[in-house]
Amino acid sequence: MEVSALPSSFRDPSGFLFSHEGKVYRQVNSVYQTHYEKLFDSGLYKSLVTCGSLIPHEEVSHPQPSPDREVFKVLLPEQILYISYPYEWCFSQLKDAAILTLKIQLEALRHGMTLKDATAFNIQFHHGKPILIDTLSFETYVEGQPWIAYRQFCQHFLAPLALIANSDFRLLHLLRIYIDGIPLDLASRLLPVKSWFNYSILAHIHLHAKSQKQFEDSGKDSQPKSSVSISKVRLEGLVSSLLAAVRGLKGEHSDTEWGDYYSDTNYVDVSMQHKEQIVSEMLNRNELPEGAMAADFGANTGRFSRLAVAAGYYVLSHDIDEVAVDKNYRQMVAEGETHLLPLLLDLTNPSPGLGWLNIERSSFIDRRRVEVGMALALIHHIAISNNVPLADIASLFARLCRYLIIEFVPKNDSQVKRLLATREDIFPHYDEGGFESAFTRFFDIVEKVSIKDTERTLYFMCSKDLN
Repeated sequence: MEVSALPSSFRDPSGFLFSHEGKVYRQVNSVYQTHYEKLFDSGLYKSLVTCGSLIPHEEVSHPQPSPDREVFKVLLPEQILYISYPYEWCFSQLKDAAILTLKIQLEALRHGMTLKDATAFNIQFHHGKPILIDTLSFETYVEGQPWIAYRQFCQHFLAPLALIANSDFRLLHLLRIYIDGIPLDLASRLLPVKSWFNYSILAHIHLHAKSQKQFEDSGKDSQPKSSVSISKVRLEGLVSSLLAAVRGLKGEHSDTEWGDYYSDTNYVDVSMQHKEQIVSEMLNRNELPEGAMAADFGANTGRFSRLAVAAGYYVLSHDIDEVAVDKNYRQMVAEGETHLLPLLLDLTNPSPGLGWLNIERSSFIDRRRVEVGMALALIHHIAISNNVPLADIASLFARLCRYLIIEFVPKNDSQVKRLLATREDIFPHYDEGGFESAFTRFFDIVEKVSIKDTERTLYFMCSKDLN
């Protein structure tokens, strides 16, 4: 059987990921045999899997990749429900992923191994927690060898976290531009003067960037294995120093426009309760298929996302606002929720395909079509704030979900009036009739309910391609 590596894993000579009949497998190449056996013989695999830090797997005999590859093992990992990327995470998610990576490195050193790479793309959120998904990230530790992933860790984790904590949370989006991590010289320039008086940032970013530049100018690697030696004790000290630096970074910022949305809404209590009741009933209309997933577009801090969780869905809780997503994530962690994944998303500019051939990191739209989409108090922002025609919005949702729960907010609503207060009304078709006409090109309206004490309407729709 011919298989090819998934676009995200073609660079690693140790092995690659491939898919077969809807499942993702990992081939371990013969060149990695010694390190793979060390992972198990040392007890590191058992230790990390037991504490939930490493994705577990089973060794399987089928499917067998093509015979021209040097196959040592084929693994069937526990399947990740949804693949997200660091540029879609909030500050607290990136921070937790960084802490996990460093803890894994310390545990690896205790077992005579080390992480050979520390990319943020090796971490995913699974059952409400970050987890390492690359079983082939480890290699046998050699006494005196420096941590070859040190620079990568600083670029993928420490630099963006320091920029958010010391400058502006929007700098997180640099990770979408620099998918190999934010260059340390750029981070050093962007960080404020006060950061030079923080020892951790001074050592791991500012001086690290200078050292890197000096070695580049001399045509040498900034950390060549042959000429740099560091004892295991000092290496553990370096990793512990990084761990303290990451833990000390705080992402607290004043509330943004939507970071405190639910305390600044025109809903009275009875209207909100009625809306929650309607949405819950709509979410429970259909019998759920196995692994059913919902997506809440414009979730804010996840109030309605949690109604979908209660209905039995695994929920992608999307919002454009970094502070709102961070609040949502921190609530998820505090309450131990396992079926919710808060993520950053701008529906008018979603994550594109990135990396090699624009397929190494898949686009948001191509990643997965969910069972149910929720677009509550969102349509007016897309249509009016961003001048997107209603038919184009309907077409997008038809690509994203099979069923749709959507709230129409008319022009005489106070929130829409606020949007139109400083601009010309160039939206003659933005009314209930125009909305229904646009959406029924792609959906059948199954149910339509007015929300008490408002002029807003909730719709439950079914994509026409399901009929």
